[in-house]
Amino acid sequence: MRLPRLHLPSVVGRLRADRGPLALAGAVVVLGTALAAGLPPAVGHAADLAVSDLVARAGADADLVYTVPFEPDYAEDPKQRDPGMAATLRDSVELAGLEIPRDLAAALQPPAASITSADLKLSGHGAGDVLQLAYVSGGRGARVSWTAGSAPGTTAREPAVVVPPDSGPWPVEVGVSEQTAAALHLRPGDRLDASDPLQRDMDIRVSGVFRPVDPLDPAWQQAPGLLAPQAYVGALVRRTVVGGLLSPTSLPDARVALDSDYLTRAVSFAPAPARLDRGSSTVLAGAVVRLEARYGGGDDGSPTWRSQLDRVLHGARRRVATATAQAALLFAGLVLTTSLVLVLAAEQLVRRRRATLADLRVRGASLPGLLAELAVESVLVTVPAAAAGLLAARVLGSRPPSLTWPVPVLAVALLAPPLLGVRAAARSTGGRRAPANRSARRSLARTAQLRRGALEVAVLLAAAAALVALRQRGVVPVEPDDVSGALLPALAPTLVAATGALVLLRLLPLGARLARGWLRRGTRTVPFVVAARASTTAARPLPFLVVTVGSALAGFALCLAATQTSGQADGAWFAVGADAQLHTQASASVRTLAGRAAGSDGVRIAVPARVSDVALVSGTSTGSARLVVADAPAFERLLATTPLPDAPQLARLHGLSGGRVPALVRTADPALLRGKLALRWDGEPVALQVVGGAPPLGDGGPLVVVDAASFAAAGADAPPDTVWATGPRAASVLRRLAGPDAAITVREAVQHERRTSPLPQALLRLAELTATVMLALALLGLVLGAAATAPARGQTLARLRTLGLRPVEARRAVAGELLPPALLAAAGGTVLGTVLARTALRSLSLRLVTGQPSDPALAVPWTVVVPLVLLPAGVAVLVVVESSLRRRQKLGQVLRVGGT
Repeated sequence: MRLPRLHLPSVVGRLRADRGPLALAGAVVVLGTALAAGLPPAVGHAADLAVSDLVARAGADADLVYTVPFEPDYAEDPKQRDPGMAATLRDSVELAGLEIPRDLAAALQPPAASITSADLKLSGHGAGDVLQLAYVSGGRGARVSWTAGSAPGTTAREPAVVVPPDSGPWPVEVGVSEQTAAALHLRPGDRLDASDPLQRDMDIRVSGVFRPVDPLDPAWQQAPGLLAPQAYVGALVRRTVVGGLLSPTSLPDARVALDSDYLTRAVSFAPAPARLDRGSSTVLAGAVVRLEARYGGGDDGSPTWRSQLDRVLHGARRRVATATAQAALLFAGLVLTTSLVLVLAAEQLVRRRRATLADLRVRGASLPGLLAELAVESVLVTVPAAAAGLLAARVLGSRPPSLTWPVPVLAVALLAPPLLGVRAAARSTGGRRAPANRSARRSLARTAQLRRGALEVAVLLAAAAALVALRQRGVVPVEPDDVSGALLPALAPTLVAATGALVLLRLLPLGARLARGWLRRGTRTVPFVVAARASTTAARPLPFLVVTVGSALAGFALCLAATQTSGQADGAWFAVGADAQLHTQASASVRTLAGRAAGSDGVRIAVPARVSDVALVSGTSTGSARLVVADAPAFERLLATTPLPDAPQLARLHGLSGGRVPALVRTADPALLRGKLALRWDGEPVALQVVGGAPPLGDGGPLVVVDAASFAAAGADAPPDTVWATGPRAASVLRRLAGPDAAITVREAVQHERRTSPLPQALLRLAELTATVMLALALLGLVLGAAATAPARGQTLARLRTLGLRPVEARRAVAGELLPPALLAAAGGTVLGTVLARTALRSLSLRLVTGQPSDPALAVPWTVVVPLVLLPAGVAVLVVVESSLRRRQKLGQVLRVGGT
């Protein structure tokens, strides 16, 4: 067995002769390789940024905290002052650092340590009712400058003095910030009237007033009340915490003044968001869980580790897995459509070379030799184009290009031209002739139909399996790191679009034959000839398939982008509830503020309400829910001025029903609604009567809505702490009227923040880019399909010119042949894309990207009709180009040769 010999002059000659089609195929390879290699790493980079962003937003909830209890105190034993408490805290920091695994330690910032007291009741100071003593270290040093007085010092005569249990309150010196001193009207030398949780009086003295050198130092996060009074408003607790700063000298005095149960020694490790990504999130979450499990619950007084970092990372990985799977749908469409275009380009190249290949075969060229020559030629075209695509992906991207997604594109580019070329050469001299027997010809045609039907059935079954997998499993894998289960659902849109294109392809020749039969009874010859040609050329599957699939996936991507954008806008409305939301300390003055805001220009309505994020609700089971106490008619009018769904059930919240407060409840726990429902408020139960479902507000969690008058009639005091306002100037009016301690949330800012988040922004850009590329590929498929039929069409028109066909009629004939398939493909693709988006919407879990409590409603943009304009425009250009080329043909040459 001899190896095939390569005839390099033939290879070079074909490359030079067909440089135009080969350059076009190379350009498609460059585009497909650049997109397939560059887009997945770009989405991966956005996913890594999303993990970092979500961890950064989690704030202190993501900190890893090491808590070391103090030795227990006994009432009959004396206390000994320990002057080395600050050094002991530093030892705890070192010990904690040794306990953390290396991979987890690499993702954490330098620790910050603190010793904080329990909430101490503060009397005689209107601006604060809770005092917290705190000593903080770490970070960037927690440095301060003393603007009045001096740093806290010791009140003991001896460093290690022993204090008897009946010696009375032990004096402790603290420092206060400038904001705390101004709020509580404190000066150096003043005393704070405080008592411990057992109502025992304490002797707290202010030694000085400080100003932090760096208020953003992470060390201050251990006790935010040290810098300024912190207001906390809830259903069970309403308090303002002020902080008293301890120094290394006064820290031992605080330990003498307070029992060990009321002091917390902790070392906090905040994660470094920039060091967290998809790859490390799984490992770090597992390390956190193992670290927490190793030390148990700390019931025996041993040190404990606690953190929500594992939950934050799991939620981030879930969200990232969702977005990555959604991007895989678009990647699969790009790769498969590009592969179809490459097959179409290879088919056009082989059709152009058919005579040359047949001549080589007649002269004795072997099929293996031709295969080797065509393979070398394919390598010479594909490899440089692939290298250029990879280079473009590397230069334009921020990460190394992917080498997995381009494989199908390069495989088709390498294999399609040689295989189709050898097939054409084999058929040209294979000795196969059309049989004279009619039944034999019918049998061959039936066999060809069966083969085509088998292929179509295979595509249909694959599309059905992919669609079922998408609808049942969804696009999100069960495990965030499992990407193998998302491969089949990712193929669903492309396979369903291909199946729809094959169905339309079956209908196209039937329509052409019906048109031909109808025109046969007429007297006009040219339309009949056009219909006859259309009935033979309309059945060419590949160009029609490319145009239809490209149009369908472009429509799908456009609907996906529009749905995400509208979902983010709706999600911002659900999150804020109005154009602007003000949240401040609960007081009766909030109603006055809402009235002033409602009377301002640019504000349609302003409604005061009490909003508690944690309210205990009990029925057969007990759970927490978000509580909204508002005037029901005003709340209903507020919803009417927003895109949020109206809530006519709010009219049921008037008065009391059998001594119970009517309530609208939303919960996923049916046991909560069984039995007698009650709400815990200010330590007292308030009986509720469920009269309907709560309106869709917030994040979709449990929600209870009651009328303010009914709630007050039941004896519950709930002064408002929130104002919802709608109107173009709602945010600016609330800022002008609000106090310095009020927090204002603007809907437009929330919407902008969600749209500019790394992952949603990457998905939106990917969908828009996919739609653009799909339209370009559909247009290229139209051009290649027209080029494939152009020689035969030109020959027919040239013969008709000898019979008196005018140029205008020739252009109409070309348009009549090309326009109906293009219009059917564009219209069918547009409908398929919209139906695909509607079918797959619930399986895409877009709510994880848009931030809505439920999946968004489908949004169909006007841009889905672009194929209906673009493809006919492409046909018009092709008609002009073909007319220009045919005009150069001499009539005498047509008469002599009989063709073109």
